Amino acid sequence: MNIVLATTAEILGDFGFKEFARQGTASGFLQGSLGYIGVIYFLIKSLRQGSVLYVNGMWDGISGILESLAAFFILGERFQNPMQYLALAIISIGLVMLRWYGISK
Repeated sequence: MNIVLATTAEILGDFGFKEFARQGTASGFLQGSLGYIGVIYFLIKSLRQGSVLYVNGMWDGISGILESLAAFFILGERFQNPMQYLALAIISIGLVMLRWYGISK
């Protein structure tokens, strides 16, 4: 759950920093900064429960999928090549395998 919360904070941070990078707004910078403070907080909580290897793999995968979905539905962004959607499916399979075989400490 902490990894999902870290990913949510990362999405908010990335969307804020995208706004800041393109429009230079103070609110975008603030949103981005607060988002990444949340990432740090939830990453620390995640590392209390699992190894760096496990947490990093889960976070990278979940972040890739959830942030891609958010960019697709909220920002209207699309991949250029259909194989990139297949890559997300393969990442999903990897996440299931990581979770299926348990948390390593």
